[in-house]
Amino acid sequence: MLCILLAATFVLMPSVSAKEYIAPTYEYTNNYYKVYGEPEIYASVIGDTEFERGETAQIRVMLSNKGVLYGFKSATVVETSGNAHQLSLTELQYEIQRTTAYGIKASLLSSTDLIEIDAATDSQTMEELRPGKLSKDPFIFTVTISDNAPAGMYLLEMPLNYEYVQDVRMTGGESVILGMPDLDHANYYETVEQTIQIPVVIMPEAKFEVSSVSGNITAGNTDTLNITYTNIGELPAEDAVARLIVMDPLSTDRSTQSLGTVQPGESSTVSFDITSDFQAVEKNYGIDSEIKYTDEDGEDAFSDNMKINVDLKQPERKLNITGLALVGLVVMGIVLIIKNRRKNGSNNSND
Repeated sequence: MLCILLAATFVLMPSVSAKEYIAPTYEYTNNYYKVYGEPEIYASVIGDTEFERGETAQIRVMLSNKGVLYGFKSATVVETSGNAHQLSLTELQYEIQRTTAYGIKASLLSSTDLIEIDAATDSQTMEELRPGKLSKDPFIFTVTISDNAPAGMYLLEMPLNYEYVQDVRMTGGESVILGMPDLDHANYYETVEQTIQIPVVIMPEAKFEVSSVSGNITAGNTDTLNITYTNIGELPAEDAVARLIVMDPLSTDRSTQSLGTVQPGESSTVSFDITSDFQAVEKNYGIDSEIKYTDEDGEDAFSDNMKINVDLKQPERKLNITGLALVGLVVMGIVLIIKNRRKNGSNNSND
């Protein structure tokens, strides 16, 4: 007959240690009760799980055990007095601890490359967790959010592995045969595997990229560079201002240009006048750029650094008409001098 087990039924509960031996076979034990209930592990996150792109942060997870005993029933009929009766009561005291979870192992897994779990923290353990208790210390996992992660909710998986005492049987003195005379009962463990989902939210924001660049840069000249910025984020950027950071041999008289308010998916093009040194080496140069804007909370915000690559060319060298004429006169003069010398030499030989 199934009986309802109240929490106050037994006040003193002997502790059950983790497995330190191989449990004997059933033939050396007696079973007096069948108890119902097992650990129920839940997870809760301490602190905020809302992150920004590019952020490295910690997720702190507390575990709680909400396991309860649903009841018990007799497995063997015994007298209300005598040694067997005392053994049955002792077994019941052990049995009601079956909702304790032992040897808890937890890890955190991400199903997307956009969220990376630090390998040094992706597997952690806890010795035991009794019913009605919280873990003494949280499991701490380090995560890194990709710069390219779209805003939204992501579910991380936390697989749990633990054991609980699925059955307790009394040895009734038979343990002497096994060489363990002090063993009055045997624990038979059940392994449990479960997965808990941990939600992570990547916050929406404005996000910029350089979508196109046009214009030629020539050494020794001041040229116009046209740069198009696109808001690939989820929120508008108000009062956006684009800024260039240039270094020798490049320079600019005005390093900032207004983009105005740029809505998600919209683009804005601005022009910068870039001056290059006459002796600048012909190659590809990198120019850093960033955008300052006002976010949805009215606070100043800055985009990630964006790299703009531009090719610098040497100017084509052309000779003008005056130069060509001067070269021609010099050549003709040299020719006349040579002819005169040859003529004078010929006359001297005839004399």
